[in-house]
Amino acid sequence: MSVLFSPITLQGLTLRNRIVISPMCQYSADNGRATAWHMIHLGHMALSGAGLLCIEATAVEPEGRITPGCLGLWDDATEAALRPVMAAIRQYSKIPVAMQIAHAGRKASSHLPWDGGQLIPPSQGGWVPFAPSAVEQKPGEAPPRALDKAGMVRIRNAFVETARRAIRLGIDVIELHGAHGYLMHEFLSPIANKRTDEYGGSLANRMRFPLEVFDAVRAAIPADKPVGIRVSASDWIEGGWDIAQTIEFAKELKKRGVAWVDASSGGVSPSQRITLGPGYQVPFAQAIKEATGIPTIAVGLITDFQQAEEIVASGKADIVAMARAMLYDPRWPWHAAAQLGASVEAPPQYWRAPPHDQKTLFGDIVSGGR
Repeated sequence: MSVLFSPITLQGLTLRNRIVISPMCQYSADNGRATAWHMIHLGHMALSGAGLLCIEATAVEPEGRITPGCLGLWDDATEAALRPVMAAIRQYSKIPVAMQIAHAGRKASSHLPWDGGQLIPPSQGGWVPFAPSAVEQKPGEAPPRALDKAGMVRIRNAFVETARRAIRLGIDVIELHGAHGYLMHEFLSPIANKRTDEYGGSLANRMRFPLEVFDAVRAAIPADKPVGIRVSASDWIEGGWDIAQTIEFAKELKKRGVAWVDASSGGVSPSQRITLGPGYQVPFAQAIKEATGIPTIAVGLITDFQQAEEIVASGKADIVAMARAMLYDPRWPWHAAAQLGASVEAPPQYWRAPPHDQKTLFGDIVSGGR
């Protein structure tokens, strides 16, 4: 029996299989508001047969967007724009839905990736980003504004308000974005955090603000709604954030009831030197799981069916998350199930889709018609 297609329970929420659709920025929002693109994209992914669908990094305030096109959930208008998207998913799919809530920190106010992705100055319609310290992301860029205590309280409260709005929309799971060089990762990493107060310097101090955000979000939403986190387990820079510090951070999160750690890496500096290869980040998930016992999600160039099966069957991680592979093949879970002798859930409109030799792909169903 396939382990990849076995269920897993995370703090009361049971996933039908171990495949998660990663949060993938679409840069297609209108002033933070979801658009028809989100209806099409998320609706499409909701019919994929995966165990969990995670909505893209969703900014907790306008200044927390990576780009002007990034999704947000900070007021009634952004909440209202997501409501029909969630209603459509719920009407036609049983897939649980997560939302990754985020603040871009010093990487905010950027052009869309297909427009170069560089910092947009205020004179050209951008804004001054916030960060732990006034240290620029790239040499030659204008520095961000260092957060004072009032600004940190504002952002912490914004995370709470976004999480509450997400739950009101019917979101099942919250994932905090603590990776890829965005605000919480910036606090963790000595590359970006040069503070001399109680939020900088030692590991305990650098962890303080991300843990405060986690505590506040966890306390603000129902206990049966899991809260996980995505981390960058390494900056891939000498003297930066690394797996040993990540494990200490995970231990603190475990005390606070984290549901999982989603182990990615990099993003805090263009000086990073990443060694790419299939499953290159899986050892991070494995190390965190072995050191803490927290359920982990493995990500990063996981594309092959047997590769994904081996990761969970061997216990390297509990779940795999797919991003580019799902964009390339939105029915990846169907095809994996067919190869691994498993089944997936699909809407009745698709029950006649499998080839004749895969009639059990959707379980014991009868598809009639004339």
